[in-house]
Amino acid sequence: GTSVNGNGKANGNGKGRVSARARADAKRAAEQDHARRVALLDEPIVLETVGLTKSYGGIAAVNDVSLQLHDGQVVGLIGPNGAGKTTLFDLISGFTPRNAGRVLMHDTDMTEWRASQRAAFGLGRSFQDARLWTSLTVGEALAVAFERHLDVRAALPAAFNLPMVQESETATRKKVEELVEVLGLTAFRDKFIGELSTGSRRMVEIAAILAHRPSVLILDEPSSGIAQKETEALGPLLRQVQRHTGCSLLVIEHDMPLITGLADHLYALEEGAVIAFGTPNEVLHHPRVVESYLGTAADESQLVATRRA
Repeated sequence: GTSVNGNGKANGNGKGRVSARARADAKRAAEQDHARRVALLDEPIVLETVGLTKSYGGIAAVNDVSLQLHDGQVVGLIGPNGAGKTTLFDLISGFTPRNAGRVLMHDTDMTEWRASQRAAFGLGRSFQDARLWTSLTVGEALAVAFERHLDVRAALPAAFNLPMVQESETATRKKVEELVEVLGLTAFRDKFIGELSTGSRRMVEIAAILAHRPSVLILDEPSSGIAQKETEALGPLLRQVQRHTGCSLLVIEHDMPLITGLADHLYALEEGAVIAFGTPNEVLHHPRVVESYLGTAADESQLVATRRA
């Protein structure tokens, strides 16, 4: 047993020494983690916006936003509703024309490009509602997504069932299996998409985007409409996806514990403008961010809960 002496220190079990070692380990881990985050900012920039601006009826939905996403980095975008997050994604994706500013990917200016050109160049984009073919199985949907990258698309070889077509189909099957495994969808492979929960459907949607081999993946509220249990699994899963594919992630997310656990760095937006950038810890303690989230009790309790975590 352990007795506690007059000044409140434990005697007898060497617990003090253990906790000192645990504290030292935790300190070292925190320092390594910080060094890793700092090093990411020296990696090449894979996606950049410069002074991006979009106004509707004289009101700036996105106001002079400059942000950078580095190779291998996960960046979160937070801010209250109406802060301009989704509009910013629409500008980056090419779905909405901008009033001013530029969008660059791998040092290439793609400001004037259509959405389809940006996607072909390696920009993957998910939406708040998973848009998938409900009558296909998971495996079929992913095979369709891979079609774009098949070597053989000619009708004639396919009609005669030539070896190169069979090889191509085998390659597709292999790729589908690999993605199914990485995204934890093995149990759902032969299920119809219409039968899946929102969370599983979201993962299939992300898998379908990954089939196009994006170098940059932008996700709009991946936890939207997902049960709490699935949300908790989402962060580690997205990290695994990022490690496996090597693509960089830009994620809009309102679930604070999810985004602070997932992101290397955060940008906070308010009224269309960036008000803070840094590690999740730095941004969540930023006075402007705390103030901007004080609007609703729910958000405040979320921030507090995140800080405790």
